[in-house]
Amino acid sequence: MGRWTQYDEDSYRLPEGMKRVGYDSDTGKYYYRNSDGSLWEGAEGAQYGELNRVSHAPIAIGVQEEPSDEEAEIGSRADGYTPLPVDANGTVRHTGRSDSAYRMILPFFLMIAVVLLLVIRLVHSTTTPNPPEAILCPGSSEVYYVSRGDTCWDLAQAHGCSVDDILNVNRDLRCESLRPGEAVCLPKV
Repeated sequence: MGRWTQYDEDSYRLPEGMKRVGYDSDTGKYYYRNSDGSLWEGAEGAQYGELNRVSHAPIAIGVQEEPSDEEAEIGSRADGYTPLPVDANGTVRHTGRSDSAYRMILPFFLMIAVVLLLVIRLVHSTTTPNPPEAILCPGSSEVYYVSRGDTCWDLAQAHGCSVDDILNVNRDLRCESLRPGEAVCLPKV
């Protein structure tokens, strides 16, 4: 969506006294009226450009009719056309909000801000990982921290002891549910 500037208005692009009065969608031509009342048409498909004087227009371009009393109260004509408000000089007053483009894009920027805040929070989190729990092993046994995929049988084979020896040293140990990082006392052989 492009930005609007004052140079997009007819008063900056058309010669002095020239006013746009119509558009023929079949031919794609704009029609203009000079201050002396002569009718001009623009090039096909061009909003501005070289103008050619014509004697008649294929569309009905006439003097705007005075609205009836009922239409004047409503502010529009019978065909649904509502003219734009104009000031004493005849220039159009913009009554709509000028920040509508920003209102449409605001949710996008809010979503970007939320995502950036979440990324910053993940990267700069102040929590430190839990240190392995300190465990005192009885006798001459040593502490071993379970790795992923370890079983009681594997630990017994690796340290030259039996599964029963491991269970005797660790009273609350359940071999079916060993978790990675769990501390286990292994008897020395």
